[in-house]
Amino acid sequence: MSQQRKTLFITLGAVCVVILAVMLIGGNGAPPGPPSSASAAKPDSAGKENGKEKTQPGAPAGNMPGAGQQQNTTIPEVGVVSVAAKSHKANVEGYGQVNPRFNLTLSAQVSGQVQSLSKRFETGAQFDKGDVLAIIDNTDYEQAVAAAQATLEDAKVALEEERLQGQQALSEWQRSGLEGEPSSSLVLRGPQLAAAEATVAQAEKALAQAQRDLAFTQITSPFNSVVVTRSIQPGSFVQSGAEIAALYATNVAEIAIPLSATQWNNLPSPATLKQAPWPVTLTDMDGLTRWEGVVERVEQHLDTTSRQRSAIVVVNDPLAQASPLYFGTYVVAEIAGREWQDVWQIPSSAISQKQEVWYVTQNNTLDKFTPQVLFMENGHAYITPVAGMESAKVVVRPLNSYLVNMKVNPVAEVSNGGE
Repeated sequence: MSQQRKTLFITLGAVCVVILAVMLIGGNGAPPGPPSSASAAKPDSAGKENGKEKTQPGAPAGNMPGAGQQQNTTIPEVGVVSVAAKSHKANVEGYGQVNPRFNLTLSAQVSGQVQSLSKRFETGAQFDKGDVLAIIDNTDYEQAVAAAQATLEDAKVALEEERLQGQQALSEWQRSGLEGEPSSSLVLRGPQLAAAEATVAQAEKALAQAQRDLAFTQITSPFNSVVVTRSIQPGSFVQSGAEIAALYATNVAEIAIPLSATQWNNLPSPATLKQAPWPVTLTDMDGLTRWEGVVERVEQHLDTTSRQRSAIVVVNDPLAQASPLYFGTYVVAEIAGREWQDVWQIPSSAISQKQEVWYVTQNNTLDKFTPQVLFMENGHAYITPVAGMESAKVVVRPLNSYLVNMKVNPVAEVSNGGE
């Protein structure tokens, strides 16, 4: 075979290979020809089966597949709660420390050696008013009382003698036959009588002072009290004014609750305290124990540190409660406040970081406003409604990406507590 003939055969073979490759690509890798019975039952790339168009799930018939899903994903869902204007009673919450009404450092009124102590005179012991805590040696004070008593009796004798002398002087003046009054009051012993009366009064005062000092040798509780500290021992010598003990009055406990101007706005007028005290529920910081008290008075000045004014809550017989309310306890106070009319109760989470509230309009678009928060309680905020709106669908958890007039799909969440 000649060289030219070989070249021709190779060229024809290459052309045949190219034509075969083009045919295979155009027929999806299958040789041309009628489809088999098995392949005829399968849907083709256009989504048809057995000659009928197969509709994609969630897509409208006759539309492009997936067009319905794309339209839904462009409208975000937002969780909302329905709110309506109603009346709500405010409860104001504050914090404070339990203190006694009277906190006394008991001091000695006289000097002397401590002769004895009450067996119960220890820290934590309770005493009634008038109970004896300690006794100071009273020997010197009994002697002072006796001396003052003797001085008083001498003064009384001198007074009686002066009265008799005065009567005698008057009788002698009358017998003298002289007319008018004596040229000097000394003639009738008037000044002498006055001096004798003053001496008696002075002796009486001295006796009373000596008796008082003698009484002060018995150191007693000035009110129903609990001993906080004791500063004396048996046999120790105390000077007048020396500290004996620190006592807390147990009749009444007081808790000063500092409140802000907004919190005061949620309470009734202080003038109503004269009609009925405001009830208060006290809870310890662990939330395990509760006590009931009342607001007895309100302070009329601002604290120089907190710049707030305090309500004074009182609890009678704090240590006699079923669960004793100990002095020094930190408590949470919930004060019954005023009743607000026509307010919205919304979740606290509905107020955004920018202090705005978003809501869904009737056209399912977003709008917002800056609320006037009247008070907050139990995870809810109580606000003044938007002017002209009695109810609304408030967004529970607003996002920073929200825009006014943004189209949304509102989804109702759990009921807004109490609505």
